[in-house]
Amino acid sequence: MSFPVDLVQIGLYLLYILLPILAFYIIYMTLTKAFEDMGFTTVEAVIIVFVSFLFGFEIILFGVNISTLSLFSYENWIIGISMGGAVIPILLSIYLIIRKNLASKHLLIGIVTVTIITFLVTRPVAGKGIVSAFPYWLLPAVCASLISVILSWKTFSKAAPLAYISGTIGVLIGADFLHLPQLLQIRTTSTTMAVVGGANVFDMVYITGILAVILDGILMYHQRSKEAKP
Repeated sequence: MSFPVDLVQIGLYLLYILLPILAFYIIYMTLTKAFEDMGFTTVEAVIIVFVSFLFGFEIILFGVNISTLSLFSYENWIIGISMGGAVIPILLSIYLIIRKNLASKHLLIGIVTVTIITFLVTRPVAGKGIVSAFPYWLLPAVCASLISVILSWKTFSKAAPLAYISGTIGVLIGADFLHLPQLLQIRTTSTTMAVVGGANVFDMVYITGILAVILDGILMYHQRSKEAKP
């Protein structure tokens, strides 16, 4: 049986439209579930995800781009920070530290370990900023997840927040802060901007925190099921 060419073309057009929508929905549900695992309500999780995506676009307020804030300039370099990819994750980390009353020694172990791993798998590249090759950029998330599981095995409700904080702050320090002196030594012929969290929700800072929580949920599944039984 053969179909008219028009039907085939219509089917392809629908496929092109539906696939991006499906991919976006899966990403949205994954991010929302991750924030719920950290202790946020469904409404709070939706707001966090929506605002993070919103700051992925250029938002001008009173003539100022509030999506990307400039921190300082050095020679031809302008260093900035993204609201959605860095500022929001940092604020969420601070909020979780206070709300979950996480142990200082656990935070220190998690952040320092992820910082070291991140520093080793990232490097500054002219014109691109701080980069990491696949699959090495996954290591900080795996490390953050494993540490949170080990340190929070008996108090699993604190595992996801610890994984998120360790991954987010560890990557921020290990990739952006510690490599900054090397980045500024790279000579550029024109003004170049390097933005911390510049890829927004697809930036290593953001992704590492989310992946760490997702992996944490998988590793802690049996422990959660055990605690849920009467």
